[in-house]
Amino acid sequence: MTPQSLELTGIGKGFGQTEVLRGIDLTVRPGEFLSLVGMSGCGKSTLLRIIAGLETPDRGTVSIGGADVTGADPSDRNLAMVFQSYALYPHMSVRENIATPLRMRRLSGWARLPLVGRMIAGRAALDDIDAAVEAAAGVLEIGALLERRPAELSGGQRQRVALARALVRDPAAFLMDEPLSNLDAKLRAHMRAELSALHRRLGATFVYVTHDQIEAMTMSDRIALMIEGRIEQLGTPDDLYRAPATLRVARFIGQPSINLLPVEIGPAGRLSLFGLEIGLAAALSGGAETTGPATLGLRPEDLHLRADGLPAKVLRVETHGADRYVSCVLPRAPELALTLRQSATDPLGADADGVLRLGFVAGRAHLFGADGQRRTLHVLERVAA
Repeated sequence: MTPQSLELTGIGKGFGQTEVLRGIDLTVRPGEFLSLVGMSGCGKSTLLRIIAGLETPDRGTVSIGGADVTGADPSDRNLAMVFQSYALYPHMSVRENIATPLRMRRLSGWARLPLVGRMIAGRAALDDIDAAVEAAAGVLEIGALLERRPAELSGGQRQRVALARALVRDPAAFLMDEPLSNLDAKLRAHMRAELSALHRRLGATFVYVTHDQIEAMTMSDRIALMIEGRIEQLGTPDDLYRAPATLRVARFIGQPSINLLPVEIGPAGRLSLFGLEIGLAAALSGGAETTGPATLGLRPEDLHLRADGLPAKVLRVETHGADRYVSCVLPRAPELALTLRQSATDPLGADADGVLRLGFVAGRAHLFGADGQRRTLHVLERVAA
């Protein structure tokens, strides 16, 4: 089937007095891998269930391939869902689990039952279902598991069966709700690669819900970061990492977290940190000069050692393979913790008292105004900090 677009317009949803979704506008392009990411309670799973037809929005419309399906039953939307729990039938073989969606769609009455159906359903219909099951199992490389039952499978194998059961329907789009969260870390990384490869092979539309930013960053064409029932930013993984639209996006995206420093915007937009100008200036906002407090964001890899930089006391050093993460605090503001990312083969750079001096890559700094919105920065001169 040709991949379809999904379009959400003005979607709102509440449960009792709690407003869960607050006017969501979102278009998923045909064949796109789009992730809905955010903390628990942000509304991402509710939004996915509205797309699937499992929840009804209080307001707004859902369109698939340009057709309004807001009031349509889930069975009429031709969407395949993959759940966190796999939702496999334990008494059925892998083959029967994969075939179930086709039996429910193509057969009727007693013919839908696995054993009875083989006696009363037409041979041509059963052959078509068997061929579709074999094809889906081949794509997911589980052909050798077709006669086993779910209890005989590993977590990764069960997840492949759930994916095959979705794939066999040839859906307009795949909806996935935290499908890897039950797997261990190594298998989760392996399945991320498999899902990405499957998406490229099928060219299908994927909408993927996760709270894990690594999953979203490594697999997605675009990410919709949701906070408190709204889409805070929609863009490519690089957009969200390199140009976060708000302070809340900057805080959420990135591991380790972005370093945040209080700065002051002075005359001509020049920034100062602890009273010291740092060679950066905020662009005029709306044609007018804005002064006052702001927040400077620096990714851990954009900090570096500098002989005349700010002194920082080392608190902890963690080595992660090729990388080293150095946690430190500034004596001028001991409540501010900073993280520096280094190569594990480089010297730490701290003196006998455990103090190192930090500078930063000016061209990759991020500035957020008092309202939390991103401000444009200009590099004025060689950074003094």
